[in-house]
Amino acid sequence: MHIRDYIPGEAAELRRVFASSVHTLARGVYTPEQLDAWAPAAYDQQAWADKLNAMRPFVALIEGRVVGYADLQATGHVGHFFVAGDASGRGVGGALMRHLHNVAAARGISRLSADVSLAAEGFFARHGFVVEQRRTVVARGVPMANARMVKAMDG
Repeated sequence: MHIRDYIPGEAAELRRVFASSVHTLARGVYTPEQLDAWAPAAYDQQAWADKLNAMRPFVALIEGRVVGYADLQATGHVGHFFVAGDASGRGVGGALMRHLHNVAAARGISRLSADVSLAAEGFFARHGFVVEQRRTVVARGVPMANARMVKAMDG
């Protein structure tokens, strides 16, 4: 597995990962209506590319294939953290999380935060995050539960 910086122009690949993650890994937790609101099939490709260019995520690859991505903002906030549904259980999430921790330490970030789906809450908890607040967010008019999770970085 290799983790590298995002390369402008690969937005469609990251969208594939995002949609696969949402529709595969969260389907046991959220309704089909919620999943479609969160990751609709139709989307604004330019807005998505602009978002990724601003976010500057790290991209995980296995044998040259994009299988996950995650970002870390200067504030310590993780805005996106997604692993392709067909790559689940292969260590992609753990590798991305270790990478984020290493980058946070190198940047002197003392606290991480993320708005985490119910499907990902256990994963984040296993990596030392705790629930700070339970919330309901609205995506395209559809409410869904999530949690703000935080982690104080050691040292």
